Amino acid sequence: MTQTPTKIINLKPYKIIYTNHHTSTKYKEINAITNRLYLQTYRRPSNIIINLVQPLLWLILFGSLFQNAPISLFGNDNINMNIKYREFLNPGIIIFTAFNSAINSGLPIIFDREFGFLNRILTSPMINKKSLIYSCIIHTCLITNIQIIAIVLFNTYQINNIPTFNELATILTTSTLVITNISSLSICGAFILPGHIEFIALTTLFINLPTLFASTALAPLSFMPYWLQIIVCMNPLTYAVEIIRQSRIEEFISLNTQIINTIWLKVQLKDSIGILIMANIISFILVNKVIKYKYD
Repeated sequence: MTQTPTKIINLKPYKIIYTNHHTSTKYKEINAITNRLYLQTYRRPSNIIINLVQPLLWLILFGSLFQNAPISLFGNDNINMNIKYREFLNPGIIIFTAFNSAINSGLPIIFDREFGFLNRILTSPMINKKSLIYSCIIHTCLITNIQIIAIVLFNTYQINNIPTFNELATILTTSTLVITNISSLSICGAFILPGHIEFIALTTLFINLPTLFASTALAPLSFMPYWLQIIVCMNPLTYAVEIIRQSRIEEFISLNTQIINTIWLKVQLKDSIGILIMANIISFILVNKVIKYKYD
């Protein structure tokens, strides 16, 4: 007699086994691309030297230019009367260093596009194409934070004031928020702009210096006309500069400390942190949309 085959109704396994193969592969991809960027930096150390010398020149020249300015000029509701311009300038130079390095973080992607290496990366069996974003941001954060620590050491030698651990943590945390935000926008521009000439022209001529002057990095809000104060308060760099400045100037600082106090706007420390975090979220969403539209 022939037996009729039994019908198999359910083939679900009793136990589902999850592996971390994809997660470990993502980490390996990020590590490989990041090591490649570090190798490029090691072979071209002039970029680090130039990015470090430029803010030091600003610090020395501007600090010397206004070193005899009356102390009372920088005394208002937010700034201590005993501060000198050199101490007032230090937080602005730190954030300017973070901004200047982060705005150029998209250059490796631009050159990879022009030399055809980016197509090789994208056609390779990559699990997550966002590894390009994460690698560029990690590389920029580490290199720029080393430069910022060097500037802090130079400031310590210059004004004979050793920063506390809380001040140093505030500087590095705030700078990292700025770096991740600006790096994401720079990477987004690297995928959109046609070449490195347009990229350098846009970042150097139209973004770099206007963004610096449209902030409180070089002068307090009380020095500016009302129309410029509105533009300055729309600039996220202003809040990063004021967070570091208040941590350096004030002996006691809390989340409710006012860092911007004008007739039409009052911003506390917690509001500034929220603005920086929101700017990072928006920039991440934007660059993810661009990469998905361009290459997925």
